[in-house]
Amino acid sequence: MSTLMRAPRECGSWFWDLDEVAEPGLDAALATAARMSAVLGKHGLLEPTALEWSWFEVGKGGLGITSRLSLVGRSLNDTALADNVRACRPAGHPAAEIGGILVLGSGVWLDTDAERRDEYRLIELLVSPDEIGPSAELSVYHDVWGPCDFRGLPHPAVEARNAPRLTAALRDLDALLGIEAEPGEATYFGRAEGYGLKAPDLIDGRGPDLTDLM
Repeated sequence: MSTLMRAPRECGSWFWDLDEVAEPGLDAALATAARMSAVLGKHGLLEPTALEWSWFEVGKGGLGITSRLSLVGRSLNDTALADNVRACRPAGHPAAEIGGILVLGSGVWLDTDAERRDEYRLIELLVSPDEIGPSAELSVYHDVWGPCDFRGLPHPAVEARNAPRLTAALRDLDALLGIEAEPGEATYFGRAEGYGLKAPDLIDGRGPDLTDLM
């Protein structure tokens, strides 16, 4: 069982505008997801097990319909994957289009004793097949990447064992994609700064207690 608390909003996120470096469309988005997942997998941060996405119609917006496709026993590089995703289109909405595609899976974090622990959705990777401008976004929702836990208690050993892995992965993704990530917007639970999370202000050696909204 997981010992990690998960914030309802991201603690930090990084965004890549791929308009100049990638083609739009579903096939290209899945290829980008495969390449990025391979980098994250090298760092032990994401082992894809499913794809999830919502449907929308131009002029109507979101349809409130979500599809999920298992990746168990198959690869993101499967040439039939794009057709399988399209085949999930709701029968009652033939004009439905695919929104951002979330790559779901587990990753490894290291606890105070350096024990490896699996966590589902440790990293969230979102790729957009938007015809106007393809993009990708990586988000984190746990406290292992920063100097304090969600209660505000410093955990330097946990940060030291996990934050550098995230930093290395983000740098590798920049190199892979050929552009630098842009930090996402701040939330109540934190914000990205460079290739990590912005350190909170400490009062009497403690950070803010964020558990009131968890």
